[in-house]
Amino acid sequence: MNMTQPFPAIPDSGRFPYQAIHQRPAYRWPNGARLAVYIGFNLEHFAFGAGLGACLGPASPQPDVLNYAWREYGNRVGAWRCLELFDQLALPTGAIINTALYDHCPELVEAFVRRGDELIAHGHSNALRQSDLSAEQELALLLGCRERIAQHSGVAPTGWLSPWIAESLSTPDLLTEAGYRYTLNWCHDDQPTRMSTRSGQTLWAVPYPQELNDIPMIMARQLDAKDFAQMIIDNFDEMRLQSAAQPLVMGIALHPYIVGQPYRLRHLRRALQHLCQARDAGDVWITTPGAICAHAEQVLNERLPAQAVVSGAIGPRITHSTAPSA
Repeated sequence: MNMTQPFPAIPDSGRFPYQAIHQRPAYRWPNGARLAVYIGFNLEHFAFGAGLGACLGPASPQPDVLNYAWREYGNRVGAWRCLELFDQLALPTGAIINTALYDHCPELVEAFVRRGDELIAHGHSNALRQSDLSAEQELALLLGCRERIAQHSGVAPTGWLSPWIAESLSTPDLLTEAGYRYTLNWCHDDQPTRMSTRSGQTLWAVPYPQELNDIPMIMARQLDAKDFAQMIIDNFDEMRLQSAAQPLVMGIALHPYIVGQPYRLRHLRRALQHLCQARDAGDVWITTPGAICAHAEQVLNERLPAQAVVSGAIGPRITHSTAPSA
C-alpha cells in the first residue's frame, strides 16, 4: 500500500453519527425513573416441512418433525405458562408477533391484546427471511403486517422487528414510509437513537438485546437456564447503577418455546421477581418498547430543534432509492 495516499473510507450505515454514551442530552423516564426495562416476547409461527427455524437438535431432511414440534410447543404450552407468570407479577410485555398467528392460533394473540400489551410487527412467519425480498415485496410485507394487526387487533403497530433481524439497505426507509415509528433491529446502544431516512422522517431505534436474549445465549452458546436467569439479574443490577448518570434502556428478549419449558420457566420466574422487587423504588420503569419510543421522542424533540433532526445533525440523509437483496 502506498502510505502517501489516504486510506479508503470505511463503509458506514449513514443512519446515525457516532456519539459516546456520556455525551447525550439529560432527561428522565416517567416519574423520574432512570432505567426503562421491557420484555420483548416473541410469538412466532413456522412453516411445516419448509423454511427457516431455530433447532433443538440437528436439522433433518424435511419434514423436520423434531424441530418443528419443539417450536410449536411454544404456541400451545410455553406462551400460556409465560402469560401466567406475567400476570402473577403484573408485568407488561411487548408482544412481537408473526401475522401468521392470526391463521394458526388467533386466541394466543388475543390473550395479549386483552392484557393491554403492545403488539409489535414481526413479519408474517419466521420461516422466511425479509432480506431475501425485493424492495417492492419488502414494502408489501411491512404494509401488510401493519394492516393485518390493525384489522384483527384494533391498533396498528408502531414498532417492527424483522424475522431473524434481516434487513435490506432500504429497510429503515421503507419502515417510515409504511407508517412505523421505531425499529428493534439495531442493538448498537443503550438509549433510543434517531435514524435518518431518505424521506427526512426520523426512525427511532429502540435498544433490543442480542446478549440478553434466550436464542443466542441458550441455543447458540448452550447456556443453562439458571445462568441465563443470573445474566438477567446481573445485567439489571449493573444497568441500574449505570443509569444514575443517564437514562438507559434494558430489553429482555424471550421465546416461549425456549423459556416456556418448565425447568427454564422456574429460573425465569426468579429473575423477573428480582426485577419486580425493585419496581417500587422509583428509579425503574417496567414498560414496553412503544412507550419508551414515545417518551424519548417527546423529551428529545423538546431539547433539539426539529431543523437539527432533518438537516443531518442527528444523522446524514440517505439518498439511495432501492436496495439489493442482502
